[in-house]
Order: sequence, then structure tokens, then C-alpha cells
Amino acid sequence: GRPILLAHFDRPKGKVVPSMSLRQILPALEAALGRPVAFAPDCVGPEAEAAEAAMKDGDVLLLENTRFHAGEEANDPAFAAAMARLGDVYCNDAFSAAHRAHASTEGLARLLPSFAGLLMAAELAALDRALGRPERPVTAIVGGSKISTKLDLLMN
Repeated sequence: GRPILLAHFDRPKGKVVPSMSLRQILPALEAALGRPVAFAPDCVGPEAEAAEAAMKDGDVLLLENTRFHAGEEANDPAFAAAMARLGDVYCNDAFSAAHRAHASTEGLARLLPSFAGLLMAAELAALDRALGRPERPVTAIVGGSKISTKLDLLMN
């Protein structure tokens, strides 16, 4: 296959912020995968399309931060369609971002055949064990920056 990796980092609010570039994770990603990873300086458009066209079987491509485009958080259909042109299937392995109706999650899932990745499946199985079939007694550690989004879960 030819995996193309999409991700967001921080909150650049639709603007290019060099300190939030995904280029900085390339060394760690290459070490984790044990192979070189190509990088495209955008996640859509001519540069991304050229990087995708240059791929050979077994190559891995990391695209630039999806949040550098305002269309990401707005779930802009045109932005999602531009990303969808780069691939044949969509695999979401980002459990922590799966609840967001963004172009790179919800938008892409509507445009390409879509699947949960292995990490997503493991997270869903763990969530089912914890909430659907918990072994008593139960202890929960809940984190995050917005307590308001966790209140309903905590009340249950």
C-alpha cells in the first residue's frame, strides 16, 4: 500500500504557523515506522497531489497540518473533497479526534470507503469494557482541558 497520513496539531485557527508544522515529527515517525517518510508542505492542492503521485508501493507520506486550513474545523465539503482526491480508502485511527465533525474526520468518512484502524478498534473495545461491561469496582481517570465536555459522562 501507499499510506498517506493526515493529522492536526494544536490550534493554528486556519493559518500557517511554522511552530505547529508536522514536519517536526518526521524523525520520530520514521523511527517508529523504521522507514523514510516523505513530507508534503500542504495537505491539499498541487504540492500534496505531486507528493502522492510520486509515491511507490510501500512509501509513506505525511501531509502538513490539516488545521492550517480554515476548512478543516469548519468541515468544509470542498476541503474534504480535495483531501479525498489523494486516496482510495479512509482509515481513522485517531480515537481522540473521532468525535470532531472536521473535514479530515467526518467529511472524509462520507467521501471514501471508511474503516476504523487498529488503535481505534482497541480504544473502542476498551471503552466497551469500561462502560458497557465494567468489572466492579470501577475507577475512572478523566482528563482534558474542558470539564464541561465531561460532565455528562461523569454523572453517568
